[in-house]
Amino acid sequence: MDHYDSQQTNDYMQPEEDWDRDLLLDPAWEKQQRKTFTAWCNSHLRKAGTQIENIEEDFRDGLKLMLLLEVISGERLAKPERGKMRVHKISNVNKALDFIASKGVKLVSIGAEEIVDGNVKMTLGMIWTIILRFAIQDISVEETSAKEGLLLWCQRKTAPYKNVNIQNFHISWKDGLGFCALIHRHRPELIDYGKLRKDDPLTNLNTAFDVAEKYLDIPKMLDAEDIVGTARPDEKAIMTYVSSFYHAFSGAQKAETAANRICKVLAVNQENEQLMEDYEKLASDLLEWIRRTIPWLENRVPENTMHAMQQKLEDFRDYRRLHKPPKVQEKCQLEINFNTLQTKLRLSNRPAFMPSEGRMVSDINNAWGCLEQVEKGYEEWLLNEIRRLERLDHLAEKFRQKASIHEAWTDGKETMLRQKDYETATLSEIKALLKKHEAFESDLAAHQDRVEQIAAIAQELNELDYYDSPSVNARCQKICDQWDNLGALTQKRREALERTEKLLETIDQLYLEYAKRAAPFNNWMEGAMEDLQDTFIVHTIEEIQGLTTAHEQFKATLPDADKERLAILGIHNEVSKIVQTYHVNMAGTNPYTTITPQEINGKWDHVRQLVPRRDQALTEEHARQQHNERLRKQFGAQANVIGPWIQTKMEEIGRISIEMHGTLEDQLSHLRQYEKSIVNYKPKIDQLEGDHQLIQEALIFDNKHTNYTMEHIRVGWEQLLTTIARTINEVENQILTRDAKGISQEQMNEFRASFNHFDRKKTGMMDTDDFRACLISMGYNMGEAEFARIMSIVDPNRLGVVTFQAFIDFMSRETADTDTADQVMASFKILAGDKNYITMDELRRELPPDQAEYCIARMAPYTGPDSVPGALDYMSFSTALYGESDL
Repeated sequence: MDHYDSQQTNDYMQPEEDWDRDLLLDPAWEKQQRKTFTAWCNSHLRKAGTQIENIEEDFRDGLKLMLLLEVISGERLAKPERGKMRVHKISNVNKALDFIASKGVKLVSIGAEEIVDGNVKMTLGMIWTIILRFAIQDISVEETSAKEGLLLWCQRKTAPYKNVNIQNFHISWKDGLGFCALIHRHRPELIDYGKLRKDDPLTNLNTAFDVAEKYLDIPKMLDAEDIVGTARPDEKAIMTYVSSFYHAFSGAQKAETAANRICKVLAVNQENEQLMEDYEKLASDLLEWIRRTIPWLENRVPENTMHAMQQKLEDFRDYRRLHKPPKVQEKCQLEINFNTLQTKLRLSNRPAFMPSEGRMVSDINNAWGCLEQVEKGYEEWLLNEIRRLERLDHLAEKFRQKASIHEAWTDGKETMLRQKDYETATLSEIKALLKKHEAFESDLAAHQDRVEQIAAIAQELNELDYYDSPSVNARCQKICDQWDNLGALTQKRREALERTEKLLETIDQLYLEYAKRAAPFNNWMEGAMEDLQDTFIVHTIEEIQGLTTAHEQFKATLPDADKERLAILGIHNEVSKIVQTYHVNMAGTNPYTTITPQEINGKWDHVRQLVPRRDQALTEEHARQQHNERLRKQFGAQANVIGPWIQTKMEEIGRISIEMHGTLEDQLSHLRQYEKSIVNYKPKIDQLEGDHQLIQEALIFDNKHTNYTMEHIRVGWEQLLTTIARTINEVENQILTRDAKGISQEQMNEFRASFNHFDRKKTGMMDTDDFRACLISMGYNMGEAEFARIMSIVDPNRLGVVTFQAFIDFMSRETADTDTADQVMASFKILAGDKNYITMDELRRELPPDQAEYCIARMAPYTGPDSVPGALDYMSFSTALYGESDL
């Protein structure tokens, strides 16, 4: 801080030592200061989109305090702590107090702990310190500054008005005429001063406060009743309020100039502002669409049926076909508009456009990348869910078939095992019962594998989260319980038969042999029927060929099986012959098995009928897989052409953008021809989309004929469209720069040759070291400060790279500075004549009313010559329109 700032700060920080005493003397002041300081803070915080309600509470965590200091100072403070603990709040407040102290302000008895604890006196004292430093200290009128300067300004402005005598910042303002006089002096159309009466202070004050809030954008900081009802209004509140009038009016006396040139500048500025608004709206709409779409894509709640999941897939296809393509175009247009706006701002010597937080092009690209990542995950999830449901349906059907077969087999077995027919049986009957029981045990063991299969399928259905798992588990448990019971009953019956086995002497070996051979043959037939009726799922031609081969192998075993059947029937025929010959009392049935020749023949006939049905099912599935293979090959053939074509076009566009063949118009024409050829290629992309849809409808998940997926093609196509549009836009901006700066084609070629030479990485951009080397090669002798200044021009966003557009902007600007200064002087002299300044009235005569007011607002920060109030001199005019760097 220089001597002037230090002296002024020390002078006006001294009263703060009496802060607590003043508040204790008159508590009404605290109320006035609360309202005034809150309104003053909100007048600045609203620029950052926020406000405070309770001045001692809302500054406790230090976040809004740091934001307030950033807004009023235009500087960035240290990064705040986001934690909620007291230590984080104290850290934030200390950062704010350190910043205030860095401006040379002496803080008296104000500590971070008091602010964090909500000490209202300390908080008001801190805010008053900030107001003194940033709103009052810099006021300067005729070699007086701060409080004396503000008081002198009020006295000068209100001197012509009767009944107004401003001598201080408390009782001189109680009747309200001082506020009304300040407004009438600068904006006479807002107040009819002749109708005001000194004996009606409430009306005067309310009139001034309402007009200031409505027309001057000065928030209402005091209540008229508080001022009138207080013997001596609070000086600090009045000073704060009056300083807002000073800042509102101090820039209104600076004039504007140069009619035709100003109109052009205004038109460009207004157009740029419209482009900024359009960008913000388009960016906001696109981000909102992405925000709404991502939760839909992140919804991974599975459906219970295949039909419902197929509907989800169809909805996703509609999104891909109908909803996303327009947003891709919007995103491309957004980037084009952003680049065009930045080019126009550079040509107008205006700062680069910085979108609002969260709406940068990089933010949109990040959000878009997240959308595509979620979209990819959603598609994979859909396909996996369809596979899972397909697997579940297959397993559930298989479970039902096996369970039904097993339940049919077990029907009546418990009753059979519980009967005690052996107690009254003859010896031969006992022998028969024992052998029959052995056959049953053999049959029981043969069915053990089926029970294990049923349990395994039920377990897999549970692991895959089958929606009807409760009923499956109940049925499986019933089967397992019944199986355990059958085992126990079987063991119990065997023990009973073995106890009476010693009483048995004879048994019919033929019946036993029949039973032993019929049981496994019957099991084999049941297994064959089960296999022949078993459903299958295949996804490739190789899988169906494997099933066909296995089926052919099974058919090859049928002749041997038929021989076994005839042998079993032969045994039964021999038994019948013996019974008829020897009149054996066998009751006409085989005591060792319930399997009859009729049952064997019936099952055999059924097996013979199922074989051709299986043949037909395998043939139809083979034809379907052949059709799917043709779809794979058709898609692969097109994708293997389109993918490399897109990559080739991307490389060709990259070469065109850096080569120097022909003029910029030739390059633009060549690029537009490329764009036309690319657009004409769209039907092939659509055809590929159609083939891809057929593949998905056919539930084809893999394709060995190509490495390209539809997602790769879509992303490549979108990148190609974006690249050609961006490249065309860059060339158009180069033409716009060339024409605006008067650059010849030879100069453009030289610029391009230099840029290409130092673009060592061939990325279309120079990094910082390459750019420095380029400037040195062109004769620039600069230090670090000068190079930093140049980098701030060519790389305003601090990305660390220099584009060709920024390079030619800089080179054209370097060559055009002298001409710009001469044109400014010539325009000014034409309008100003010999007097070397232009008055506000002359400005209003030269410009339309709306543009004249806009000019006055643009010139507000710049003062005219002291000898002619309300006028704009040459230096102020040039600085306001073209920036200090052009002078």
